[in-house]
Amino acid sequence: MRGPWACRGRAGGLGHPRSTAPGLSSMPPPVLLLTRPEPASRRFAEEVADLGLRTVIAPLMRIEPVAHDAQRAQAAPVVVLTSVAAVPAAGTGAGRRAICVGDATAAAAREAGFVVETGATGEASGLLPLIAACDTVPLHLRGRHVAAELPGPSLIVYDQVALPLPEAGRAVLDGEGPVLLPLFSPRSAALAAEAAAGARAQLVPLAISAAAARAWGGAMPVAARPDGASMRALVAAAVAEQSRREPG
Repeated sequence: MRGPWACRGRAGGLGHPRSTAPGLSSMPPPVLLLTRPEPASRRFAEEVADLGLRTVIAPLMRIEPVAHDAQRAQAAPVVVLTSVAAVPAAGTGAGRRAICVGDATAAAAREAGFVVETGATGEASGLLPLIAACDTVPLHLRGRHVAAELPGPSLIVYDQVALPLPEAGRAVLDGEGPVLLPLFSPRSAALAAEAAAGARAQLVPLAISAAAARAWGGAMPVAARPDGASMRALVAAAVAEQSRREPG
């Protein structure tokens, strides 16, 4: 985990959480605001349920399959999968190879019958040695928006469609107290930054990667690895930090 425990406050700039004067009631406990597509948000909410946070799911994106050459996708001897959302388009693995980013994508590909290889870093760049070592040119099954372009042919099989911030999310941003805001990709970070402009609440953005932090546009803690387990650890650390700041 890297980076300062800074918050974005009322005016949208970086600052520190508001303090409570002696004798006044303490700040409300932090709220966890999840803006990923709803299925992914619900999975992460379950992973952090033991932290006892009030969690609000307010998706800023939804995943939609798009028309593509399904025969090409399902016949490729080797596929590159950089998101769980691409796995359904790959079809039945039947022993075909899948080069995957992240444990969740790898698990989904194995369940579909693929022989899975994963990169060492958990990021798309970590797949480059595996792609270069392939005897057969792999086909990257991807979304319309990607954090990084990979070498070789690709096929767009889904879109990450932007959504307006739901009312539940707006209410959290207009409330009191700190809001923990995990950012799971550069695109979700950019959408969250736009939705959070002018937020009244104190925002504590937490980035899965340096690229996500840059897309948000400010300094923040960054996960040790770009995966769900590291993001859970980052949220837990943020909860501990907020407790430490709470006036006694």
